[in-house]
Amino acid sequence: MSKLPPDQDPRVRAEAWVGDAILALYVREWILSFRKEIDGKLFIEMTSNDFLRLTGNATGVEAQIGRVFKSDGLEGAYAWIEHHLRPRMEERLHVLRRRGETC
Repeated sequence: MSKLPPDQDPRVRAEAWVGDAILALYVREWILSFRKEIDGKLFIEMTSNDFLRLTGNATGVEAQIGRVFKSDGLEGAYAWIEHHLRPRMEERLHVLRRRGETC
């Protein structure tokens, strides 16, 4: 096992690269499910490293999504996101709506 921090370990970075793509797809589909239009600002908010750090190391979170995708496919990765990130996404959306920063 590597002793490098997650954001420097080449294996973890490769897993995170895939996980980032899966998360991006999930968030885009999630936004379109209720907005019915593209919202780039909300997309950036929900995929930012600052947002991911609410769950853990941002690279580590994306790497975990990538590992789940590799072992369990898109359905498994989406289930992981639903369980670990979606509640925080809903909370953040509520805050943004209350502030009038999104619909």
